[in-house]
Amino acid sequence: MQPQATAPALLRQRLPWLGGDLQTLRNALLPAPPPLAGERILLQTHDDSGDRLWALLNRPSGQASGLLAVLVHGLSGHEASPYMTVAARRLLQDGHAVARLNMRGAGPSRADCRQHYHAGRSADLADALADLCDIGGWDGGVLIGFSLGGNIALKCAAEAAADDPLRAVATVSAPIDLAHTSRHMLRRRNWVYHQALLQPFKREVLSMQGLTEAERFAVRRSRNFLEFDDCFVAPRNGFAGAWDYYGRSMALQYLDDIAVPGLLIQAQDDPIVPARAYLARDWRRNPLLLPRLPRHGGHVGFHGPEPEPWYLSEIAGFLQRISRRTVRQANSSTY
Repeated sequence: MQPQATAPALLRQRLPWLGGDLQTLRNALLPAPPPLAGERILLQTHDDSGDRLWALLNRPSGQASGLLAVLVHGLSGHEASPYMTVAARRLLQDGHAVARLNMRGAGPSRADCRQHYHAGRSADLADALADLCDIGGWDGGVLIGFSLGGNIALKCAAEAAADDPLRAVATVSAPIDLAHTSRHMLRRRNWVYHQALLQPFKREVLSMQGLTEAERFAVRRSRNFLEFDDCFVAPRNGFAGAWDYYGRSMALQYLDDIAVPGLLIQAQDDPIVPARAYLARDWRRNPLLLPRLPRHGGHVGFHGPEPEPWYLSEIAGFLQRISRRTVRQANSSTY
Protein backbone atom coordinates (compact mmCIF):
# COMPACT_ATOMS: atom_id res chain seq x y z
CA MET A 1 0.00 0.00 0.00
CA GLN A 2 1.35 3.42 -0.93
CA PRO A 3 1.77 6.05 1.82
CA GLN A 4 -1.02 8.53 2.29
CA ALA A 5 1.18 11.62 2.15
CA THR A 6 -0.66 14.93 1.86
CA ALA A 7 1.66 16.28 -0.83
CA PRO A 8 4.08 14.78 -3.36
CA ALA A 9 7.63 14.46 -2.07
CA LEU A 10 9.87 15.63 -4.88
CA LEU A 11 13.63 16.07 -4.91
CA ARG A 12 15.39 17.38 -7.99
CA GLN A 13 18.83 15.78 -8.05
CA ARG A 14 21.86 17.80 -9.06
CA LEU A 15 24.74 16.59 -11.21
CA PRO A 16 26.91 14.71 -10.49
CA TRP A 17 25.08 13.43 -7.40
CA LEU A 18 22.65 11.10 -9.14
CA GLY A 19 21.27 8.01 -7.43
CA GLY A 20 21.26 6.78 -3.86
CA ASP A 21 24.94 5.84 -3.66
CA LEU A 22 26.30 9.17 -4.86
CA GLN A 23 23.75 11.07 -2.77
CA THR A 24 25.03 9.16 0.27
CA LEU A 25 28.74 9.37 -0.54
CA ARG A 26 28.61 13.12 -1.17
CA ASN A 27 28.58 13.67 2.60
CA ALA A 28 32.00 12.03 2.90
CA LEU A 29 33.52 13.41 -0.31
CA LEU A 30 32.93 17.13 0.25
CA PRO A 31 34.61 19.30 2.91
CA ALA A 32 32.92 19.47 6.29
CA PRO A 33 31.02 22.68 7.08
CA PRO A 34 32.70 25.22 9.36
CA PRO A 35 32.22 24.44 13.07
CA LEU A 36 29.48 26.12 15.04
CA ALA A 37 30.38 27.01 18.62
CA GLY A 38 27.80 27.01 21.38
CA GLU A 39 27.10 26.87 25.09
CA ARG A 40 28.13 23.59 26.74
CA ILE A 41 25.41 22.01 28.88
CA LEU A 42 26.04 18.99 31.14
CA LEU A 43 22.98 16.81 31.75
CA GLN A 44 22.67 14.18 34.44
CA THR A 45 21.00 10.93 33.38
CA HIS A 46 17.95 9.94 35.41
CA ASP A 47 18.95 6.34 36.15
CA ASP A 48 21.46 5.07 38.71
CA SER A 49 24.38 4.85 36.30
CA GLY A 50 25.98 8.20 37.11
CA ASP A 51 26.43 8.80 33.37
CA ARG A 52 26.28 12.38 32.15
CA LEU A 53 25.52 13.72 28.69
CA TRP A 54 26.95 16.80 27.05
CA ALA A 55 24.88 19.01 24.76
CA LEU A 56 25.91 22.02 22.69
CA LEU A 57 23.26 24.75 22.91
CA ASN A 58 22.74 27.66 20.53
CA ARG A 59 20.21 30.42 21.16
CA PRO A 60 18.86 32.53 18.27
CA SER A 61 20.05 36.12 18.20
CA GLY A 62 16.83 37.57 16.79
CA GLN A 63 13.17 36.88 17.39
CA ALA A 64 12.81 33.42 18.91
CA SER A 65 10.11 30.87 18.09
CA GLY A 66 9.83 29.62 21.67
CA LEU A 67 10.71 26.08 20.60
CA LEU A 68 13.86 24.10 21.33
CA ALA A 69 15.06 21.76 18.58
CA VAL A 70 17.06 18.85 19.99
CA LEU A 71 19.20 17.22 17.30
CA VAL A 72 19.98 13.51 17.76
CA HIS A 73 22.92 12.08 15.83
CA GLY A 74 23.19 8.71 14.14
CA LEU A 75 25.64 5.82 14.50
CA SER A 76 29.18 7.03 15.33
CA GLY A 77 27.91 10.61 15.19
CA HIS A 78 28.20 13.49 17.64
CA GLU A 79 27.56 17.22 17.99
CA ALA A 80 30.08 18.15 15.27
CA SER A 81 28.88 15.70 12.62
CA PRO A 82 28.33 17.68 9.40
CA TYR A 83 24.58 17.01 9.24
CA MET A 84 24.23 18.18 12.85
CA THR A 85 26.14 21.40 12.20
CA VAL A 86 24.31 22.21 8.97
CA ALA A 87 20.91 21.58 10.56
CA ALA A 88 21.75 23.62 13.66
CA ARG A 89 22.84 26.61 11.59
CA ARG A 90 19.67 26.56 9.45
CA LEU A 91 17.29 26.20 12.41
CA LEU A 92 19.04 29.01 14.27
CA GLN A 93 18.47 31.28 11.29
CA ASP A 94 14.78 30.40 11.51
CA GLY A 95 14.62 31.57 15.13
CA HIS A 96 14.74 28.23 16.94
CA ALA A 97 17.00 27.43 19.86
CA VAL A 98 19.03 24.32 19.02
CA ALA A 99 20.68 21.72 21.24
CA ARG A 100 22.98 19.14 19.67
CA LEU A 101 22.88 16.18 22.04
CA ASN A 102 25.77 13.74 22.42
CA MET A 103 24.20 10.45 23.42
CA ARG A 104 25.83 8.08 25.90
CA GLY A 105 29.34 7.20 24.86
CA ALA A 106 29.35 9.62 21.90
CA GLY A 107 31.59 12.64 21.36
CA PRO A 108 32.18 14.71 24.51
CA SER A 109 29.79 12.48 26.50
CA ARG A 110 32.16 9.52 26.19
CA ALA A 111 34.41 10.57 29.06
CA ASP A 112 31.43 10.83 31.44
CA CYS A 113 29.66 7.58 30.55
CA ARG A 114 30.14 3.93 31.37
CA GLN A 115 27.18 2.89 29.22
CA HIS A 116 26.49 3.41 25.54
CA TYR A 117 23.51 4.47 23.48
CA HIS A 118 21.57 1.90 21.48
CA ALA A 119 18.47 1.89 19.26
CA GLY A 120 16.07 1.45 22.17
CA ARG A 121 17.58 3.86 24.72
CA SER A 122 14.81 6.43 24.30
CA ALA A 123 14.47 7.49 27.94
CA ASP A 124 17.71 9.47 27.65
CA LEU A 125 16.12 11.69 24.99
CA ALA A 126 13.02 12.34 27.08
CA ASP A 127 15.10 13.23 30.13
CA ALA A 128 17.47 15.45 28.15
CA LEU A 129 14.61 17.30 26.45
CA ALA A 130 12.85 17.97 29.76
CA ASP A 131 16.03 19.18 31.46
CA LEU A 132 17.02 21.41 28.55
CA CYS A 133 13.56 23.00 28.44
CA ASP A 134 13.80 23.67 32.18
CA ILE A 135 17.23 25.24 31.77
CA GLY A 136 16.19 27.56 28.95
CA GLY A 137 12.55 28.14 29.83
CA TRP A 138 11.27 27.05 26.43
CA ASP A 139 7.60 26.29 25.81
CA GLY A 140 8.45 22.86 24.46
CA GLY A 141 10.80 20.97 22.23
CA VAL A 142 11.06 19.00 19.02
CA LEU A 143 13.25 15.93 18.60
CA ILE A 144 15.01 15.77 15.23
CA GLY A 145 16.77 12.45 14.70
CA PHE A 146 19.14 11.38 11.95
CA SER A 147 19.50 7.72 10.93
CA LEU A 148 19.66 5.59 14.12
CA GLY A 149 18.91 8.73 16.16
CA GLY A 150 15.64 8.95 14.25
CA ASN A 151 14.55 5.49 15.40
CA ILE A 152 15.30 6.45 19.01
CA ALA A 153 13.44 9.76 18.63
CA LEU A 154 10.32 8.07 17.27
CA LYS A 155 10.32 5.52 20.09
CA CYS A 156 10.72 8.37 22.57
CA ALA A 157 7.77 10.22 21.01
CA ALA A 158 5.57 7.13 21.31
CA GLU A 159 6.41 6.83 25.01
CA ALA A 160 5.86 10.52 25.82
CA ALA A 161 3.23 11.44 28.40
CA ALA A 162 0.68 14.20 27.84
CA ASP A 163 2.49 16.59 30.20
CA ASP A 164 5.94 16.06 28.65
CA PRO A 165 7.46 19.05 26.81
CA LEU A 166 7.69 17.17 23.51
CA ARG A 167 5.73 19.03 20.82
CA ALA A 168 6.77 17.15 17.67
CA VAL A 169 9.30 14.76 16.16
CA ALA A 170 11.10 14.73 12.80
CA THR A 171 13.41 12.09 11.35
CA VAL A 172 15.74 11.70 8.39
CA SER A 173 16.65 8.23 7.08
CA ALA A 174 15.56 6.44 10.26
CA PRO A 175 15.82 2.61 10.25
CA ILE A 176 12.33 2.04 11.63
CA ASP A 177 12.58 -1.72 10.89
CA LEU A 178 15.89 -2.63 12.53
CA ALA A 179 15.67 -6.34 11.71
CA HIS A 180 15.16 -5.75 7.99
CA THR A 181 17.87 -3.08 7.94
CA SER A 182 20.34 -5.44 9.60
CA ARG A 183 19.64 -8.16 7.03
CA HIS A 184 19.82 -5.60 4.22
CA MET A 185 23.28 -4.48 5.35
CA LEU A 186 24.58 -8.04 4.97
CA ARG A 187 24.13 -7.88 1.19
CA ARG A 188 27.40 -8.00 -0.74
CA ARG A 189 26.78 -4.66 -2.45
CA ASN A 190 26.63 -2.98 0.97
CA TRP A 191 29.98 -4.30 2.24
CA VAL A 192 31.69 -0.90 1.92
CA TYR A 193 28.89 0.91 3.75
CA HIS A 194 28.82 -1.79 6.40
CA GLN A 195 32.51 -1.51 7.17
CA ALA A 196 32.49 2.28 6.96
CA LEU A 197 29.88 2.30 9.74
CA LEU A 198 31.00 -0.71 11.77
CA GLN A 199 34.72 -0.06 12.16
CA PRO A 200 34.52 3.48 13.64
CA PHE A 201 31.63 2.36 15.84
CA LYS A 202 33.74 -0.51 17.19
CA ARG A 203 36.58 1.92 17.93
CA GLU A 204 34.12 4.21 19.71
CA VAL A 205 32.84 1.39 21.89
CA LEU A 206 36.31 0.05 22.66
CA SER A 207 37.28 3.47 24.03
CA MET A 208 34.53 3.27 26.67
CA GLN A 209 35.22 2.90 30.36
CA GLY A 210 34.48 -0.31 32.23
CA LEU A 211 34.38 -2.89 29.42
CA THR A 212 35.24 -6.41 30.48
CA GLU A 213 37.79 -8.43 28.56
CA ALA A 214 34.97 -10.67 27.33
CA GLU A 215 33.13 -7.63 25.99
CA ARG A 216 36.26 -6.32 24.28
CA PHE A 217 36.77 -9.69 22.65
CA ALA A 218 33.14 -9.75 21.48
CA VAL A 219 33.47 -6.30 19.93
CA ARG A 220 36.75 -7.07 18.17
CA ARG A 221 35.58 -10.37 16.69
CA SER A 222 32.28 -9.01 15.34
CA ARG A 223 32.38 -9.05 11.55
CA ASN A 224 29.05 -7.31 11.01
CA PHE A 225 26.33 -5.49 12.94
CA LEU A 226 24.29 -8.64 13.43
CA GLU A 227 27.20 -10.25 15.29
CA PHE A 228 28.01 -7.03 17.12
CA ASP A 229 24.42 -6.60 18.31
CA ASP A 230 24.07 -10.27 19.22
CA CYS A 231 27.37 -10.61 21.12
CA PHE A 232 27.71 -7.16 22.68
CA VAL A 233 24.70 -4.82 22.55
CA ALA A 234 22.06 -7.40 23.46
CA PRO A 235 23.72 -9.03 26.50
CA ARG A 236 24.99 -5.71 27.83
CA ASN A 237 21.50 -4.18 27.77
CA GLY A 238 19.29 -7.04 28.90
CA PHE A 239 18.12 -8.39 25.54
CA ALA A 240 18.02 -12.10 24.73
CA GLY A 241 19.90 -11.59 21.47
CA ALA A 242 20.06 -9.43 18.37
CA TRP A 243 16.56 -10.30 17.14
CA ASP A 244 15.06 -9.59 20.55
CA TYR A 245 16.94 -6.27 20.61
CA TYR A 246 15.66 -5.33 17.16
CA GLY A 247 12.11 -6.43 17.90
CA ARG A 248 11.81 -4.48 21.13
CA SER A 249 13.65 -1.36 19.90
CA MET A 250 12.49 -0.69 16.35
CA ALA A 251 10.23 2.33 15.94
CA LEU A 252 7.93 0.66 13.41
CA GLN A 253 5.87 -1.00 16.13
CA TYR A 254 5.46 2.28 18.05
CA LEU A 255 4.29 4.60 15.26
CA ASP A 256 0.58 4.22 16.06
CA ASP A 257 1.24 5.38 19.64
CA ILE A 258 2.79 8.74 18.72
CA ALA A 259 0.45 11.52 19.87
CA VAL A 260 2.40 14.55 18.55
CA PRO A 261 2.93 15.67 14.95
CA GLY A 262 5.66 13.75 13.17
CA LEU A 263 7.60 14.22 9.94
CA LEU A 264 9.40 11.14 8.57
CA ILE A 265 11.76 11.69 5.63
CA GLN A 266 13.08 8.62 3.82
CA ALA A 267 14.48 8.20 0.31
CA GLN A 268 13.34 5.22 -1.70
CA ASP A 269 16.88 4.72 -3.04
CA ASP A 270 18.59 4.74 0.38
CA PRO A 271 21.34 2.07 0.09
CA ILE A 272 21.66 1.66 3.87
CA VAL A 273 18.09 1.84 5.21
CA PRO A 274 15.58 0.11 2.92
CA ALA A 275 12.36 2.03 2.38
CA ARG A 276 10.16 -1.08 2.37
CA ALA A 277 8.71 -0.49 5.84
CA TYR A 278 7.76 3.07 4.90
CA LEU A 279 6.16 2.09 1.59
CA ALA A 280 4.22 -0.83 3.06
CA ARG A 281 2.68 1.11 5.94
CA ASP A 282 -0.83 2.55 5.80
CA TRP A 283 -0.11 6.04 7.12
CA ARG A 284 -3.82 6.70 7.68
CA ARG A 285 -3.47 4.67 10.87
CA ASN A 286 -1.95 7.74 12.54
CA PRO A 287 -2.91 10.99 10.79
CA LEU A 288 -0.43 12.95 12.95
CA LEU A 289 2.45 11.43 10.98
CA LEU A 290 3.49 12.82 7.61
CA PRO A 291 5.78 10.61 5.49
CA ARG A 292 7.94 12.32 2.87
CA LEU A 293 9.30 9.58 0.61
CA PRO A 294 11.05 10.96 -2.48
CA ARG A 295 12.41 8.52 -5.04
CA HIS A 296 15.94 9.87 -4.62
CA GLY A 297 18.07 11.18 -1.77
CA GLY A 298 20.24 8.33 -0.52
CA HIS A 299 21.04 8.08 3.18
CA VAL A 300 20.98 11.49 4.93
CA GLY A 301 21.79 12.94 1.51
CA PHE A 302 18.94 14.70 -0.32
CA HIS A 303 21.25 17.00 -2.26
CA GLY A 304 19.42 19.12 -4.83
CA PRO A 305 19.95 22.45 -6.57
CA GLU A 306 19.86 24.39 -3.29
CA PRO A 307 23.02 24.82 -1.16
CA GLU A 308 21.37 22.99 1.75
CA PRO A 309 20.01 19.45 1.74
CA TRP A 310 16.35 19.21 0.71
CA TYR A 311 15.32 17.74 4.05
CA LEU A 312 16.21 21.00 5.82
CA SER A 313 13.53 22.96 3.97
CA GLU A 314 11.05 20.20 4.81
CA ILE A 315 11.96 20.31 8.50
CA ALA A 316 11.95 24.12 8.51
CA GLY A 317 8.40 24.24 7.14
CA PHE A 318 7.31 21.56 9.60
CA LEU A 319 8.72 23.50 12.57
CA GLN A 320 7.07 26.68 11.35
CA ARG A 321 3.70 24.93 11.50
CA ILE A 322 4.51 23.51 14.95
CA SER A 323 5.49 26.99 16.20
CA ARG A 324 2.18 28.47 15.05
CA ARG A 325 0.30 25.63 16.70
CA THR A 326 2.20 26.12 19.96
CA VAL A 327 1.43 29.85 19.96
CA ARG A 328 -2.27 29.18 19.36
CA GLN A 329 -2.38 26.67 22.21
CA ALA A 330 -0.58 29.09 24.55
CA ASN A 331 -2.97 31.92 23.68
CA SER A 332 -6.05 29.76 24.13
CA SER A 333 -4.85 28.54 27.56
CA THR A 334 -4.76 32.13 28.87
CA TYR A 335 -8.53 32.59 28.52
